[in-house]
Amino acid sequence: MSEITRDTVAHLATLAHIEMSEEQLQAMAGELQQIVGAVAQVSEVAGDDVPATSHPLPLRNVMREDVVGEPLTAEEALSGAPDAEDGQFKVPAILEED
Repeated sequence: MSEITRDTVAHLATLAHIEMSEEQLQAMAGELQQIVGAVAQVSEVAGDDVPATSHPLPLRNVMREDVVGEPLTAEEALSGAPDAEDGQFKVPAILEED
């Protein structure tokens, strides 16, 4: 495993056009080194017999079938609205008018 040094971080920051203080460079070097170490540990455990996954649990589609039903009438749709006017939902204005 290669070591992430302050100079490595400074070089990457220069390439990315990111200004970093000396303290930030030192801190980032330590943090990146820990991340590299964690990835190395996972790589040791994950052998050829362990399949690559994007999620630890199997995912499946849990949505129900799309079944056409009876649509709401305008009155039914507006029945729970806090305010309505002329068959439409009435909401506070969010744009200033000239």
